[in-house]
Amino acid sequence: MDHLDSWVVAVNDHLWTYLLIPLVVGAGLYFTVRSRGVQLRLLPEMFRVVKEKTPPRADGRKQVSSFGAFTISAAARVGTGNIAGVATAITLGGGAVFWMWVMAVIGAASAFVESALAQLYKVRGATGAYRGGPAYYMQRALGKRSLGVLFAATITVTFGFVFNAVQANTISAVATGPLPEADTAWFGPAAGLLLAALLGLAVFGGVRRISSVTTVLVPAMAVLHLLLGASVVLLNITEFPRVLADIVGGAFGLRELAAGGIGAAIQQGIRRGMFSNEAGLGSAPNAGATAEVSHPVKQGLVQALGVFFDTLLVCTMTAFIVLVTNPELAGRQGADLTQSSLSGSLGAWAGHVLTVVVFMLAFSSMIGNYYYGETNVRFITRRRWVLPGYRALVLASVVLGSLGSVSVVWNLADVFMGLMALVNLLAILPLSAIAFRLLDDYLAQRRAGLDPVFTRDRMPDLRGVQCWDPVRTAVPVARR
Repeated sequence: MDHLDSWVVAVNDHLWTYLLIPLVVGAGLYFTVRSRGVQLRLLPEMFRVVKEKTPPRADGRKQVSSFGAFTISAAARVGTGNIAGVATAITLGGGAVFWMWVMAVIGAASAFVESALAQLYKVRGATGAYRGGPAYYMQRALGKRSLGVLFAATITVTFGFVFNAVQANTISAVATGPLPEADTAWFGPAAGLLLAALLGLAVFGGVRRISSVTTVLVPAMAVLHLLLGASVVLLNITEFPRVLADIVGGAFGLRELAAGGIGAAIQQGIRRGMFSNEAGLGSAPNAGATAEVSHPVKQGLVQALGVFFDTLLVCTMTAFIVLVTNPELAGRQGADLTQSSLSGSLGAWAGHVLTVVVFMLAFSSMIGNYYYGETNVRFITRRRWVLPGYRALVLASVVLGSLGSVSVVWNLADVFMGLMALVNLLAILPLSAIAFRLLDDYLAQRRAGLDPVFTRDRMPDLRGVQCWDPVRTAVPVARR
């Protein structure tokens, strides 16, 4: 296992240092400049759009709303990366948090582009529910089905199997922390079997059941985690200036520069930031495509907001919990570090509450991860036996993940995440011109005082657009 871990770490270092970090940063900056900072200047519009209600369909079936799609993607985003991943990153110093913030702001532009494209090129399934994502716009917009199949296979393995193993691994690690050593041998397998059973109950109902589950779980888990974090910060309010100084100083300090720590902090900040907020990764567009909205840009804005919610709010609270209470960062890592920090500040009961929070975070992430894989399995093939086989493998990965090494599981997640980001970013760079045309159309209608509506005849030169028939008209909205 140690040899495997060393090999995976070496692959990660080369892949991220020389290829992915320049690509992720460069693409995010390009999208930010071309869109004139859409992720910042349209922030009020994001809050307006996420609250929009979806009208019922003529056949009486419910569609996934903007908020429902937001919670599906947030369910996958707001996972153990927000607790275990952030804590792991800042063991290298608080500077990793600063670079996570920077990448959230830059990456929100990438999230906007990929999710607007996913909405534009979505398709309607046999049940009437929408499906879409990078594999679909690679085939429909670029005309490269082989590239779409490659991405679909990569995201299925990454989210369906590897990331679900990460979530199960973190739950097992946190839950066994307070147990006597003699009890840990049986708890891992038991926890994995229980998680697999619960996940099976949630995912066999399709996307609408997934949306209904995550709509409840995501707000509840976020509020509980934020309340714990706020309590720690208030009890240690005099340490707050030092924490901010550690974060900024760790990003630019001369001591870290001399020790080579800045490079490590940047790399970990970008890696853990992408694992957490998924901007540019190509995963959130699979959820964004399920929404019933009047214009593709609306879902692009909603998913950009999701990046801010994940990193600037939830991840930041975890960082403050750790840095306020445990500045030496010695002897612990991952979720165990966050758990010990909470217990040290609020008492042993807080560590047990965090176990509940981690379970909620990880379980909702498993639901979102499963759905991403299912969408892409359906893209690859329609054979009936494949989907049940995929579901069985997902449940098996949950059980195995609860037994695996923490280091190996997280490093494998980095490798597969990097491959996903590489394929997706190379696809959306040439397609981003279409997203910016959509943005111009949206803003023109908003300036006219309308609630923007998109139909295919507004851009008749685009090929592969299926679900935007010219039957709707824009209506005036009250100016705010």
